[in-house]
Amino acid sequence: MNSRIGFRTLVRREIVRFFSVLSQTIFPPLVSSFLYIFIFGLSLGARIEAVNGVPYLRYMIPGLVMMYVIEASYTNTSSSLFISRWANNIEELLVTPLSYFEMVLAILIGGLARSLVIALGVWGISLFFDRFAPHDPLLVFYFLIFVSLIFSSVGMMVALFAEEFEHLTVATTFVITPLVFLGGVFHSLSMIPEALRWVARYNPIFYMVDGMRYAMLGVSDIPAKTSAAVVLVFFAVLFSANVWLFKTGFKLRK
Repeated sequence: MNSRIGFRTLVRREIVRFFSVLSQTIFPPLVSSFLYIFIFGLSLGARIEAVNGVPYLRYMIPGLVMMYVIEASYTNTSSSLFISRWANNIEELLVTPLSYFEMVLAILIGGLARSLVIALGVWGISLFFDRFAPHDPLLVFYFLIFVSLIFSSVGMMVALFAEEFEHLTVATTFVITPLVFLGGVFHSLSMIPEALRWVARYNPIFYMVDGMRYAMLGVSDIPAKTSAAVVLVFFAVLFSANVWLFKTGFKLRK
């Protein structure tokens, strides 16, 4: 019973943390997504031919949703865990009745909650420009949930290894952002020169974006089952790694 109460309390803390600063956590991505859709989708999209039989504006919406899910989930957990380490209150968490599995899961749920709110917001904004029914709603939620949990896990790992707050943005600038933009958010695999397509195939974010695009539009560059399997494997590996890091107390105890 104490474990359940502690788990719910930790989840509530993670959610309240980002809801208390909506002007920093929720509104900026919604504003920038509006600009992306307006400039790239509406203005430039009118001059671009349909991609895989889909109007360019509609084609880019799943990629945008996935891009903001990745950004929100990573930012939420990385900042939360790093601040807890910096303030030394992470040590109080480690002595609670919670298992390491529950500690990691509760923090991940905070990142999941934030990314789902933003995903719904981006989807809502897109409805002002183009309305369409998702091809497979269950698959949409599958990719939303597991991709969010993947990058929430990545955020936790980076927060554990980071020595300064700036290190969190280094991972975003030099790793995550390039992979996102090369992962098919604004283009299909067929739009890349043949000699460079191998780069996309080794980019895990490509499978996440392509899977979401199939779930929402019914079109994809690779089989959706392949994308779903890649996402599940990445989640299992990263989640297990975080539980192990917590269990060993890696940079959690002084």
